[in-house]
Amino acid sequence: MEKYLRLAVGIMGNATSLLLYGSPVLTFMKVIKDKKVGEYSCIPYVIALFNCLTYVWYGFPVVSNGWENFLVATVNGAGIFPECFSIITYLIFAPPKAKLRIGRMLVGALVLFAVLAVISAFAIHDHKNRKFMIGMVGIASSIGLYSSPLVVMKLVIKTKSVEFMPFYLSFFSFFL
Repeated sequence: MEKYLRLAVGIMGNATSLLLYGSPVLTFMKVIKDKKVGEYSCIPYVIALFNCLTYVWYGFPVVSNGWENFLVATVNGAGIFPECFSIITYLIFAPPKAKLRIGRMLVGALVLFAVLAVISAFAIHDHKNRKFMIGMVGIASSIGLYSSPLVVMKLVIKTKSVEFMPFYLSFFSFFL
């Protein structure tokens, strides 16, 4: 019974997570239409990409014991695509200074992930400690992910407008 309950809760969590990961698509369709990013911030999407990569790695048998975290790996694997779409769209339409800043942040996130993957695969020799290490990084990145819409709050307070608040990201974050 516990096994089926875990599976059912996992599937419901995956459905909610897919809505969260797909939420920036609507925002960036507007960016494509306007051909400019305006005051939108790409920071939440870089953090979300790092979070997805971390949890995909966590769900792989290299870190977890077998495929015990298959649902974690699949939903976060699916989340990589909309996050990449959002980041690439931002980089296409952003001004040069913003492109450079986000490019550096993106490279930093990818390098950090690569270092974590190499360390966990080759320096740590048991699943328990690998899961602990990657799990702690995953928790930290999740905290960053769910608090990342707060990056925009300074702009919202300054302009007294919610125009650039990522509504769908904030809305679906509420359900997780």
